Amino acid sequence: MTAFSKVVESLGGDFLAEAFGRQHRLWTSVTDFSTLLSWDDINEIIARGRLEPPRLRLHRDGELIHWQTYATPVTTRRNTTWQRVRPSSLRRHLQDGASLVLDAVDELHAPVESLARELERLFRSHIQVNLYASWTPEEGFGTHWDDHDVVVVQVDGTKRWRIYGPTRINPMHRDVKAPEIPDGEPLAEITLQAGDMLYLPRGWWHAVAATEGRSLHLTCGLQTTTGADLLSWLSDRLRGSKTVRAHLPVFGTPKEHTDYVEALRKEVAEVLHSGVITEFLDHRDAMEPGRPTPCLPCLDAVPAEPSVRVRLTTARARTSTNAEGQTLLAAGGEKWTFAPAAAPVLATLAAGASPTLGELAHAAGLTVEQVAALVTELVFADVATASSR
Repeated sequence: MTAFSKVVESLGGDFLAEAFGRQHRLWTSVTDFSTLLSWDDINEIIARGRLEPPRLRLHRDGELIHWQTYATPVTTRRNTTWQRVRPSSLRRHLQDGASLVLDAVDELHAPVESLARELERLFRSHIQVNLYASWTPEEGFGTHWDDHDVVVVQVDGTKRWRIYGPTRINPMHRDVKAPEIPDGEPLAEITLQAGDMLYLPRGWWHAVAATEGRSLHLTCGLQTTTGADLLSWLSDRLRGSKTVRAHLPVFGTPKEHTDYVEALRKEVAEVLHSGVITEFLDHRDAMEPGRPTPCLPCLDAVPAEPSVRVRLTTARARTSTNAEGQTLLAAGGEKWTFAPAAAPVLATLAAGASPTLGELAHAAGLTVEQVAALVTELVFADVATASSR
């Protein structure tokens, strides 16, 4: 079983119903997370990538260290400038207590992207994975809180987490009030060992330090879904209403104000039916762009070769069946209607598998040419990709 499969398995069971959004949770000895990302991988990413600050950055004592102290601007012949990291300067900062941060490492390293896709399928939310590395007991960020839930996997070394809990329940990035700084002792003090995993809800204050030598962990941040998001979506849907589009009775009588509010209340109540959350989540899943990936060198069509491997580039595609028995697919902001025979192909891909055209054709009782034509349509819509390996 792969590392990301072990993560998803651990997050199953009673976690979503009992702990998600409510309580921190610790899992010990989940798996060897170094299969996701190694120190050699990190060296390659830093050396070969043009990682513009603040994507790659250093923090110490809650302060951001200026990039000019560890990177040199390089101007190309096309008059573009990028920042080349100086390994010796980077090392000195890290020795002095700085923490290294690399944002969105899921966009730079395929195994971490696979982890992100699996978590997106589970949580029905966009996932961004950031890397944190430190070598000393200095706290890179001080005591702080995040405006999104996180799943932390300890890749190497150890990390001490002092967890204080929330001082404002479910704070948001755009909020009417900031959480107060916690007072007193932490609720829990946890030392993550390599292979451990931690879940922390948004708004929970915490302080993190590598108290026992070097530490490398990945933080998987979940895009928050709140009632505010639901109301924003409903607001857009209600633009079809004549009442909503009408001028407010700014210069009307008190009775005209009351009548308008009553009419508005009635229309809002109608869209706030018991199934509206399901509708909202299905719509958001269908609109999620995923992680578009080209499938060069094919330009005209995916070659009808049994060994060609296929996968969707969005983890949140949805399949269904209409009254005529046709198979429907919603993904990446697009919708398709296929013949019933396509159902096994689409269900396999929507479940996150990466089968070959031959395997899909055999499972569906179709020819490889038919499956290749279907996949080509999805590839040209940027919701699927194909490769020879």
